[in-house]
Amino acid sequence: MALVANYMKRLKHILQHRYLLKVITLFFLFIVILYTQLVDKKSNYYNYNEKSFTGIVYRIKIRNDKTIIYIKAKEKLIVETYKEIQNIKLGDTIYVTGTLSVPHNNTIPNTFNYSNYLYNNGIYYIIKADSIKKIANNTNVIIYLKEKVLKRIDNVPISGNYLKLFILGDNSFLDEEIITSYQTNGISHLFCVSGMHISLFAGIFLYILKHISYNNYFNYSIIILFLFFYSSLVGLTPSVLRSLVMYILFAMNKIFNLKIPKINIMCLVLIILLIINPFLIYHMSFEYSYIISFSLVLFSYKIKKIKNKYFKLLYISYLAFMVSIPISLYYFYQINILSIFLNIIYIPLISSIIFPLTLITFIIPKISYLTNAFVTVVEAISLFISKYQIGIISFPKPSILFIIILYIIIFMFLFNNKLLIVFPTLIIYKNSIHFNSNYIITYLDVGQGDSTVIKMPFNKSNILIDTGGITGSNYNLSLKKTIPYLKSKGIPSINYLILTHGDYDHMGEAINLVNNFKVEKVIFNCGEFNDLEKELIKVLDKKKIKYYSCIKELNIDNNKLFFLQTKEYNNENDNSNVIYTKLNGYKFLFMGDAGVDKEKDILGKYIITDIDVLKVGHHGSKTSSSKEFIDEINPKYGVISVGKNNKYGHPNKEVLNNLEDSKIYRTDQNGSIMFKIKNNKLTINNYNP
Repeated sequence: MALVANYMKRLKHILQHRYLLKVITLFFLFIVILYTQLVDKKSNYYNYNEKSFTGIVYRIKIRNDKTIIYIKAKEKLIVETYKEIQNIKLGDTIYVTGTLSVPHNNTIPNTFNYSNYLYNNGIYYIIKADSIKKIANNTNVIIYLKEKVLKRIDNVPISGNYLKLFILGDNSFLDEEIITSYQTNGISHLFCVSGMHISLFAGIFLYILKHISYNNYFNYSIIILFLFFYSSLVGLTPSVLRSLVMYILFAMNKIFNLKIPKINIMCLVLIILLIINPFLIYHMSFEYSYIISFSLVLFSYKIKKIKNKYFKLLYISYLAFMVSIPISLYYFYQINILSIFLNIIYIPLISSIIFPLTLITFIIPKISYLTNAFVTVVEAISLFISKYQIGIISFPKPSILFIIILYIIIFMFLFNNKLLIVFPTLIIYKNSIHFNSNYIITYLDVGQGDSTVIKMPFNKSNILIDTGGITGSNYNLSLKKTIPYLKSKGIPSINYLILTHGDYDHMGEAINLVNNFKVEKVIFNCGEFNDLEKELIKVLDKKKIKYYSCIKELNIDNNKLFFLQTKEYNNENDNSNVIYTKLNGYKFLFMGDAGVDKEKDILGKYIITDIDVLKVGHHGSKTSSSKEFIDEINPKYGVISVGKNNKYGHPNKEVLNNLEDSKIYRTDQNGSIMFKIKNNKLTINNYNP
C-alpha cells in the first residue's frame, strides 16, 4: 500500500504541470485518432476454401424462420441456417460445416451498410451452414449466470422484453416499430445499457458500502469489480465500455486526489478506448454516448450555475440535443426538435421509475403488471409522436467536412450563446438542395420488383415510379431502404407516386410508404382496381391524398411525362402504365410489366426511337422486350430490375440477346443504378453488392 501511495505522490507531482498535461493529452489523442484512420483489420485465419469451423457461441438471434448464431472461432463468424436448432445455448462449443461468404454492401446509396457494420465489429465472413453440431457444453461462469438470468426473465408473466433490455442490454426482442419510434423521437439512447445504468448500479453499491466501510479504496474497488462483472454479463458494447472506463478513471481521480481536470480525463477515456478497439470510432452508439458525456463534462460549470432542477434538466437535454445534431444528420438525415422536451419527460421516467421497476420485477415477478403499465404508456406516447412526424426536420446527407465545420460552429455557439450561427447554417444547408440543377434518375435495387426515383432540378418536383414489394415477407422495404434514400437526397415529399400496375412487386410497399412519408398525388394504371389497389385507396381516402387513373400525360416543371395508352387489356401486366419522357434532351422509357402485345400496339400508335435509357419490361421476362420492339426503339442503355437468383429465371437469355446492342445494367449484379444529367451530360453510377 505504501508503494502505491508513493507512486501516486509522484504522479500528482507530474500532474501539477497542467499546461504540459494538456499538450501531452492532445498529442496522444491526435496520434490515436490518426491510428484509427490507418488501421485495417482483415481476416488472417480463413479463406474461401475452408468448409468446417469450430467456435464458441456468444449470441443467438432468430428472425422469422432463420437462426443466426454468432461464434468466436479463430476469429468472429456468423452462422446462418434455416434448419431447426435444438439444445444449443450461449457458451456452447459447436462444429459447423458450410460455405463462407462475404457480407454484401448496401446496394441503395446512403442506407444501412451491413458489410461495414460487421467489419467494424471484427466480423468478415458469414457461414451458410450445412450442418451444426454441439461438441461441448458451456464452461464460462458469466455465460452460465447470464443463462440463469434469461431463464428467470422468461418466467416473468409480462414485461420480460424490457427486463432483457435494461438488465442484459438486449433490445433484439423489442418490436421493430417500437425501436424505430424511439430512434425517430431521439430517445433511443435511454433504451440501452449505458452511463445511466452504470451510474445507478454504482450509486446503489456505494450507498450500501458506505454503511459498511469508510475505506474509499475498499468501497470503490468492490464497485469496480462489480462493474467489470456486470459489463461482461451484458456484453462490452461501445456505450457500456465507455461508461466503465469513464467511471474507473473518475473514481481513481477521486480516490487518489489526483486533481486531473475532468476534460483531460474525458480525453484519456477516448485514448484508452480507441487503443482497445480502434473501430469504436465508427460505432454510432459510441459516438452518441461519448460526445454527450464529453459535452456534459465540458459545460459542467454552466450546469452547476442553474439552481432550479427543472431548468437544469432542460439545459442538459438541450445540450445533449445540440451536440448530437451532426451525428443524427449523418446517420438518419433528420433531427427531431421535440426530442429536447421528450428527454425531459423520458429521462426521469426511465431512470427513476421504469429501470428501477425492472430490477424489482426481476426479484419479484408478480409486480410485472405494474412495470408493464408504465411500459405501455411509454410505447404509446412514442408511437403516437413518431406516427405524425412531429418536430422532425429532414436534411440531405452531409459530408464529413460539413460535420466537422458544424461541430466547430455548435461548440462556438454553446460557449457563447450570443453567437447565433448554428441555426442559420442548418437552414442554409437544408435549402442548398434547391440550388442543384441536375436531373437524377435512380433505379433502386428492391430485389424482385421495380422502383425508380426521378428527382427534378432545384428539387421542385420528385417522382417515384413503383415502390417494390417483397412477396411473402413482412420486411418494411420503405422504412429500411426507400425513405432513408429519399431523405438522404433532400427529398421532403413525393409529388407524384406513379404505380405502373397493381402487382405486389410493383406496389406492395405503397401503403407503408404513404403511412411513413409525405405523398401528394398517386397515379394508377387503366383497368379495374384489384384488391391491393383498393386497400391503398382506403388509406389515400383517409389521408385525403388525391389519386387518378388512366391518365395520358403529366406536366411537371416544364417536363412532360407521356403515358402511352393503347387500349384496356384483360390482364394487369399489359394494363401497365408505360411512361415516356424527355429530360434535358435525353429520352427515358419505363415499361412496367407490359408484354409483347402492348409493345406491338405502342409501335402501331406512337413513334418512339433512339431511347437513351430503357427500363426493361417485366424484369427481362421472355413475355416482353420482343426483338421487333427493341430494334425499333433502339435503346442505348437498358436497366433490368431483378432479384438475385430469382425463381423465375429473369432475365431471359433471349431478351438479353435482343438487347445485345445496348449497355445493360442489372440490379442483381450492379445494385442501384443512378443516371445523372449534369451540364447536359449523362453520367452513370452504380452501387455494387
